[in-house]
Amino acid sequence: MKQKRLLALLLTLVMVIGLTACGGGDDEAASGGGEGSGEEASGSNELTVYTAFPEAEVAYYFNAFEEATGIKVNALRLSAGEMLTRVAAEKDNPQAALMFGGSTDNYIAASNQGLLEAYQSPELSNTPENYLDPDGVWNPIYVGAIAFACNRDWFADKGYEYPTSWDELLDPKYENMVIMAHPATSGTAYTVLATLIQLKGEDAVWDYLKELDKNMSQYTKSGSAAPNGVALGEAAIALTFSHDGLQPTVEGYPIELSFPTDGTGYEVGAMALIKGGPADEQENAKKFIDFMCSAEGQNLYAENNSFRVPTNSEATPAEGLVTLDSVAVIDYDAVWAADNKDEFVAQFEANIASSENLE
Repeated sequence: MKQKRLLALLLTLVMVIGLTACGGGDDEAASGGGEGSGEEASGSNELTVYTAFPEAEVAYYFNAFEEATGIKVNALRLSAGEMLTRVAAEKDNPQAALMFGGSTDNYIAASNQGLLEAYQSPELSNTPENYLDPDGVWNPIYVGAIAFACNRDWFADKGYEYPTSWDELLDPKYENMVIMAHPATSGTAYTVLATLIQLKGEDAVWDYLKELDKNMSQYTKSGSAAPNGVALGEAAIALTFSHDGLQPTVEGYPIELSFPTDGTGYEVGAMALIKGGPADEQENAKKFIDFMCSAEGQNLYAENNSFRVPTNSEATPAEGLVTLDSVAVIDYDAVWAADNKDEFVAQFEANIASSENLE
């Protein structure tokens, strides 16, 4: 069974890479036989998904779903910001049935733009009310707090303690040693930005970010790329979600987490139907939402060492998982963050760093 699962996992990864190489929104390979494809749809045995999950992790969930249902998932991996941009660009001819992963900031923005179809899984009966979408559009599937992912070896060599506040990151000793994604392309980075705005105010935050920029080694396209940079010793501190920060430790990389005691933001990860997506895939998309909202689906987080905190109270969290009640989270306003995203990202582009030529 393990060999079968591994083979299916590798095949799914090849599929994901192949779709990424295909590129454009009108690619037939990414369409899954949706409306306007000009040929017979593939039927009810496939599902086309845009996902913000890391490739290796998300393939595990797709493989488990296919084993449980027989439905094949065709996926394209994008950063959360890119996923929203792509769905918006395809509004008149959607090429995928489902958005999967990424913060609710993006789903609220997508819903406000009329890009999503309302659907609430019956599995949400085991999800705390404060994680639910009051408009009944997107479905919550995990939570995670913003953390400082620190390279243990670098800190030990320098004899430094891990930073425990946002202002400590401005210390000149961290010059060129802090890394984060860019909020124009990454939902993770936008959560960092929105958190800092809520903590410091819309005027003072830009002065803070200009100082922080002096210690920045680079801005990456994807949120999960930042802790990978710390794992490889390219930086000492990544500003990232706790689950992404811990992911490289599975392969033995020396990363430990620290959380700002002056407050940190968090995300509720989500998924939702894309409005007008391939008609023959709608029931499959709902089945996948139900699967990932269920305890069975969210138990895969611990099984896959993803370090995500389940939203389903019946799911079993991984041992030693960092939960929201163990850190100083702020009253993060996801609706406000979504409503102001375009403005704040534009200000970041103008005042702090451009999103051109990101890696």
